[in-house]
Amino acid sequence: MSPIASYRRLFDLAGPGYVLVAFVGRLPLAMSQMGTLLLVADTTGSYGAAGAAAGALAVANAAGAPAAGALSDRVGQRPVVLVQSLAGGGGLLVLVALAVAGTPSPALLAAAAVAGLLLPQVGPLARVRWRPLTRHQGEQQPRLLETAFSYEGAADEASFVMGPALVGLLAVLASPALAVATAAVVLLGFGTAFALHPTAAVTHAHRPARLADGRVLTPVLGLLLLAQLLVGVLFGSVQAGTTVLTTLAGHAGLAGIVHATLGVGSVLAGLAVAGLPERFTVPSRVLAAATGLAVLSAPLLLVDTVGHLVLVVLALGFAVAPYMISVFVLGERAVPPSRVGAAMTLLAAVTGVGYALGSALAGRLADAHGHHAAFAVTVSATVGAALLALLAQPALRSVGRTTGP
Repeated sequence: MSPIASYRRLFDLAGPGYVLVAFVGRLPLAMSQMGTLLLVADTTGSYGAAGAAAGALAVANAAGAPAAGALSDRVGQRPVVLVQSLAGGGGLLVLVALAVAGTPSPALLAAAAVAGLLLPQVGPLARVRWRPLTRHQGEQQPRLLETAFSYEGAADEASFVMGPALVGLLAVLASPALAVATAAVVLLGFGTAFALHPTAAVTHAHRPARLADGRVLTPVLGLLLLAQLLVGVLFGSVQAGTTVLTTLAGHAGLAGIVHATLGVGSVLAGLAVAGLPERFTVPSRVLAAATGLAVLSAPLLLVDTVGHLVLVVLALGFAVAPYMISVFVLGERAVPPSRVGAAMTLLAAVTGVGYALGSALAGRLADAHGHHAAFAVTVSATVGAALLALLAQPALRSVGRTTGP
């Protein structure tokens, strides 16, 4: 089956409107962190308070997502995502109201943390729906699942390009408050639609009968969590280094656009993963993509102009999605079917933790030694990912040979 035929078959199985609902439903999470940063900075005049509030939202979401994923495995996605969408949208609106009212920074930090805790991880939960949707496809199911994960990886990357861009546009045309309020309204509408979509009921209806079988934190999943942590460090450190270099060049406003090119290359590569031959196994793809990350990130240590940075970051993006897609495919196979929701949200959560670590470490080093020091964090993370992928090959192949538990 060709990649185009595979994508067409998947979209037929999911039903009309599902792809749009699942994609737009993940935008509020992508919008909320930058939106909170701009909102708090605008209303308090303090970048320190803004950074703390945005960080609180991100960390709280990373902490709460695995619990929500595990609960969705037990009671189904529909009630969990519905409550999260309504409560998370309300939480963002409360944050906007408090910020506009001039509430002190500690209260804004607490409100941002509560909102982050409630926001649903639509992307990881969307991945969980594909196995039951493809369960009657016979020999085509393994290929369709890989194609589905290729699409989801590209959709995640696209959302984290479009989300911040939409926030920036709304902030310029109107205000940061409108940008965050828009994220809340989108979540209330499309998050609810994602929760109520028929695919949610199908997923729960075909869950394994014995929910207690097996455990989430298998040795292989532990390796995959570390792999995702490292790619999160890559994201955070690239953003920090990009911000420093564009600021020094007198074009601070270009930082978001330059960083978005990482997602552009990643989206294109992610969609193309579906065309890889089956003999190119998923564990081998992890190793190849991790090696690509290490090689393509090395030029960051030499860039001194924004133009060169754009080219290097764009090229680096072409290895990001194949790496993450392969990690998530193996993550789905590494745990019992009854724990896939928890596994997917754990992988997404550690990516956010890695982002925070990478951004903080690269930012500190950049303050003392400039943008090259920030990018040294990126290169260290990618080299670590390549070494991990090489050493973990025997363990990854133990799950990579199967189409699922």
